[in-house]
Amino acid sequence: MKIGIFGTGGMAAALGGAWTTAGHDVVIGGRSQERAERTAGLISAAGHGSIADAARHGDAILVAVPAAEAPHLVGFLAGSLAGRTVIDCTNSLVPTDEGLMLNLGGATSVARQLAAAAPDAHVVKAFNLCHTSVWTLRPPTFENVPLAVPYCADHPAAAAATETLISSIGCTPAPCGGLARAAYLEATAALAIGLWWAGGQPRAAFPSQAEVSHP
Repeated sequence: MKIGIFGTGGMAAALGGAWTTAGHDVVIGGRSQERAERTAGLISAAGHGSIADAARHGDAILVAVPAAEAPHLVGFLAGSLAGRTVIDCTNSLVPTDEGLMLNLGGATSVARQLAAAAPDAHVVKAFNLCHTSVWTLRPPTFENVPLAVPYCADHPAAAAATETLISSIGCTPAPCGGLARAAYLEATAALAIGLWWAGGQPRAAFPSQAEVSHP
């Protein structure tokens, strides 16, 4: 699959590297051509260029820029994103005395903001629950179980493309409903990442059905 990545940071490199290893055709797009070239070189991507170049290249687009910047950027390129799968992996989180909190300015989710900014694109929320380092594992498997990747999508073709990208790096797709439920994934990220930072184990709160005895 042809994938355009918006961003040159850790998530762009980690997921872009996983997809390149899996045989996908990845182009890194950034505002700094030096950083785009460096990130592309680190992961042996097919190419690099501007954000607009990445938008034109990808059948699927990964938005891996700061959450506060993502809606404006996606809106600016809305014409190039029409009909494409646009995957939002961002988290709008701020540290407070009460722990990590969502910072959405009254919006339901970053993903819904992107969908409003580019109404002809097919926005998906995915890849936002794990630290960057998880996506550098080949494959991400824990206790012999492939990592599940929850996602929210409204469009069937976008959901199928996202499942292909998830499965191709050795993970298990976990559909969680339409984009209206993306807010739950973003809130889960705030909870899970906050627990990690506090030294907790979020997965311990979610035992598998096989581990639960039934009367």
